[in-house]
Amino acid sequence: MSRTRVLLVGAAGETGGSIANGLLENPGFEVHALVRPRSVQKPAIVALQERGVQIRKGDLKGPEESLADVLTGIDVVVSCVGPAEQQDQIPLAKAAKSAGVQRFIPCGFITVAPPGGIMWLRDEKETVYNHIKQLRLPYTIIDIGWWYQLSYPRLGSGRTDYAMTTANNEIVGDGNTPLALTDLRDIGRYVAKIIVDDRTLNKMVFAYNTVLTQNQI
Repeated sequence: MSRTRVLLVGAAGETGGSIANGLLENPGFEVHALVRPRSVQKPAIVALQERGVQIRKGDLKGPEESLADVLTGIDVVVSCVGPAEQQDQIPLAKAAKSAGVQRFIPCGFITVAPPGGIMWLRDEKETVYNHIKQLRLPYTIIDIGWWYQLSYPRLGSGRTDYAMTTANNEIVGDGNTPLALTDLRDIGRYVAKIIVDDRTLNKMVFAYNTVLTQNQI
């Protein structure tokens, strides 16, 4: 049985790294990463190569035709770009459509919020989602809530510093609003299951570990 070819965009980042791990744990995937030519020799990229990730050189800001060539033969594209690069996914989606990609996973991976002036980043992502739908490009949008690693306060002793990406010492409102939470390390395992499930095609999926309030945390 042939393996599913998955291309990661942003594979060296926090979310991308988790997804790379989740895919590499499963022998059913052939993992590729889109990397800018100038970044190929960076230690994080070399480390991915050493673990079996195949590198495809390309630039989201390059010609759409070149991107389409890079995506040829890829079954699933998973985008994990940064907040400032959300709109760069639009030419990526066009290239994926041209290349015959079977499923496009835009960079969601945040908490659920309604579009329209509530959360700037959500609005940026929704613009991309709408464009993907207009292209009639098969997609799955995955939200995961807040990372555990962003959701607890720093202890004075520093004992938990190793596990956090950013300390959260602020209580919003009365602290009793339920929050969906996910361990960063689990995101990749969820993605590995979601992208091969036919039930999730052209759907929004909310995957998370647990629900707690800030006061409970």
